Amino acid sequence: MSAGGTVEPGPPGAAAAPSPAPAPARVFRPFSAEDEGQQPTEIESLCMNCYRDGVTRLLLTTIPFFREVIVSSFSCEHCGWNNTEVQSAGRIQDQGVRYTLTVRAAEDMNREVVKTDSATTRIPELDFEIPAFSQKGALTTVEGLISRAISGLEQDQPTRRANEEAVAERLDEFIVKLKELKQVASPFTLIIDDPSGNSFVENPHAPQKDDALVITHYNRTPQQEEMLGLQAEAPEEKPQEEDLRNEVLQFSTNCPECNAPAQTNMKLVQIPHFKEVIIMATNCEYCGHRTNEVKSGGAVEPLGTRITLRITDPSDMTRDLLKSETCSVEIPELEFELGMAIFGGKFTTLEGLLKDIRDLVTKNPFTLGDSSNPGQVDKLQEFSQKLDQIMEGKMKAHFIMNDPAGNSYLQNVYAPEDDPEMKVERYKRTFDQNEELGLNDMKTEGYEAGLAPR
Repeated sequence: MSAGGTVEPGPPGAAAAPSPAPAPARVFRPFSAEDEGQQPTEIESLCMNCYRDGVTRLLLTTIPFFREVIVSSFSCEHCGWNNTEVQSAGRIQDQGVRYTLTVRAAEDMNREVVKTDSATTRIPELDFEIPAFSQKGALTTVEGLISRAISGLEQDQPTRRANEEAVAERLDEFIVKLKELKQVASPFTLIIDDPSGNSFVENPHAPQKDDALVITHYNRTPQQEEMLGLQAEAPEEKPQEEDLRNEVLQFSTNCPECNAPAQTNMKLVQIPHFKEVIIMATNCEYCGHRTNEVKSGGAVEPLGTRITLRITDPSDMTRDLLKSETCSVEIPELEFELGMAIFGGKFTTLEGLLKDIRDLVTKNPFTLGDSSNPGQVDKLQEFSQKLDQIMEGKMKAHFIMNDPAGNSYLQNVYAPEDDPEMKVERYKRTFDQNEELGLNDMKTEGYEAGLAPR
């Protein structure tokens, strides 16, 4: 489908002299049914079915808890042909992602799914697989994903029945099995494996943990890098040793909100009674967006760390806090659990992290508008109210940070003495935790023997 026309011109006055340093409008707006200003762009395009003029509608939007996407829809009023596609508007992620969903009830069939071109879809119970680049990207549901597969298999069945009747009969039997999955007569597993990291499966139980959904991030293989058209990075020259502790380094990047050029500052900081960390902060001069990220400056600790703080006073909100990208957060009184990869690394206060959690929960557009579930909205409002009570000191609660890598920190206001309200535990990591950190296959001793010539 190729564009055969041009986008309609904007309102009068668009070519007037620009005002000094205007704030640019956001190109990718949050996905919301209440945003009346979020209208698709219409482009006159050629229909590849009847070769007459149709209409393509483009919508640039942001999916909550995900990233920017471009949703395109084509329709032809002459022959009635139409199709939809979804393309990621961002870059290929640093790691691939694998979503493993156990479908147990009819409600699971309504989960929102973003499947990119490079994603592979599998249903192990039927030994069924949709290879990468065999379908266009789509914004759909689990049921829509299965219906799309059924439509693709039924497309050439008349020709198969005429030429290969045995093959057509086996496909008919398999299509019946796929249709039975839509009734959820028995649980089944849906796996979406995307080396680009740009696919997504909705968690309808947010902000709580979804027991039916497992998200795994992994490093791509050379074959997957080649499939995505990525070139291996050239080995960097070893820089000269410099004292970077007293310097603020800068490097160019793009703003994660408006994609305008921005500068990221990086500084090596020594945290008292802890270790060295690297703090990176980005400030966009165009849209005003600010973000900061913290990376551990040392190695993975021999033991994991679990820090439990009993919040009893509003002054606890001022404690400094370092949450590494491998750290998960729990608040048992609210039945809340935050996964290790949600916020990434953060260096803030306890109040700052709780505010980020509240914004993450309450500003989810999937819970707003006409399509929202009233029970879920009430649950999120109750969660937000209890979180405000904790920050105001009106409700006592436990705040737990669990970091298998041992690189997280919560300030002890009584240092160097023990804090009576804070408990720090060191524990031995499990096999699964070492697997997530990539330590099981790491060989640090005796590896020279495997490199010796035969």
